[in-house]
Amino acid sequence: MIITTTPTVDGGRIREYKGVVTGEAILGANIFRDFFAGITDIVGGRSGAYEGELRKAREIAMREMMEDARRLGGNAVVGVDLDYETISVGSGGGMLMVSASGTAVVVE
Repeated sequence: MIITTTPTVDGGRIREYKGVVTGEAILGANIFRDFFAGITDIVGGRSGAYEGELRKAREIAMREMMEDARRLGGNAVVGVDLDYETISVGSGGGMLMVSASGTAVVVE
């Protein structure tokens, strides 16, 4: 399946628009505590474990979006947007949500 942030597919013609598709993934508060507890993983201000979890969440959100597009009969998703949001939960707890959205289309 073609996934692109552009509104068109280079070399292809959009024959049909199927609708908006989305996917979400949420990282729990425990993840943040676990990452910062393992401070030795942080090198040069970056945490490899944290980046790995974000990558995993992004892949989950993208996969859900693609499955949604397939369900609607699309073979591509155009205009893809990725968003990262923090969600406060209770006192001091937090979660990170990664969402992917775009438009499912049929490309010839």
